[in-house]
Amino acid sequence: MRYLPSRRAFLAVGAASVLALSACGGSDDSSSSSSSGSSAAPAASKLIVIITPSPDNVFFKAEQEAADAQAKKLGYETLVLSHDDDPTKQSQQFDTAISRKAAAIILDNAGADASVTAIQRAKDAQIPTFLIDREINKTGVAVAQIVSNNAQGAGLGGQEFAKLMGGKGEYAELTGKPTDTNAGVRSKGYHGVLDQYPDLKMVAQQSANWDQAEALQKTQTILQAHPNIKGIIAGNDTMALGAYAAVQASNKKDIIVTGFDGSPDVVSSILKKGIKATVLQPASKIAEMAVDQADAYIKNGKADQPEKQSIDCVLVNPDNAGTVKNFAVAGS
Repeated sequence: MRYLPSRRAFLAVGAASVLALSACGGSDDSSSSSSSGSSAAPAASKLIVIITPSPDNVFFKAEQEAADAQAKKLGYETLVLSHDDDPTKQSQQFDTAISRKAAAIILDNAGADASVTAIQRAKDAQIPTFLIDREINKTGVAVAQIVSNNAQGAGLGGQEFAKLMGGKGEYAELTGKPTDTNAGVRSKGYHGVLDQYPDLKMVAQQSANWDQAEALQKTQTILQAHPNIKGIIAGNDTMALGAYAAVQASNKKDIIVTGFDGSPDVVSSILKKGIKATVLQPASKIAEMAVDQADAYIKNGKADQPEKQSIDCVLVNPDNAGTVKNFAVAGS
């Protein structure tokens, strides 16, 4: 008589086979988490993608280097990209971050409105974005928006400019990119101070789009149209450098020029009695903060700070310019 195994025995053998197959990695669904076609939950990513404007601007270079160093210090791999203020290029870089299953994105964005869709796309892919330097015009999409207190900084810059001008005289203002919220906030902050001086008269206000060459050209035109100008206040240091070059090339080299950022070139100019003052943004500190908060979010699954965070700026003039290094004032 032949022995016939029971139904229970068949089930036991089948279960053992499944366990053996799983242990050997024989199922297609148990492929490596680096495979984009895997349906299994991937291993925790160790990649942080850092996206900023062009590092040709030393401010953005400082952001990149600080974020990159801090991420590596915390044990992450990094991918550092530059969108060159092109929202389309930025969108493609977000696609790269998503396809590589990044753990987080650190972003100095390419437009307050134009960046929202890409950040939302990353959020939908469960990749958190931490903004630095520039805000976007929407909350609840990025995990954090860590920026310099541009209103406070512009107040400092406006007060110093008014003091240097002696509270009177004609002046011009160079503003940044209209699509960048910082440009408007800084200009408003300047005028919150300067408009209180009835003898200060703004005779020209033009955007130079944060660009040095454009600032030089527009300052030359302004100086020709308004020969009695006594000062130029710029929305960033790059434009201040362009304005100062135009002033030096003119026949009136005593025109007061001030900026905003705390860049090494402007700090050096201040020490040489060229540009008179700037407002330092703690670029490296903000980038490091973003990485630290991304690390905490990756580990804990939640933010440990509010979304909107504002870091105070510091006035830099001949009194403290010698203590400035890498967008930081010693002791501040």
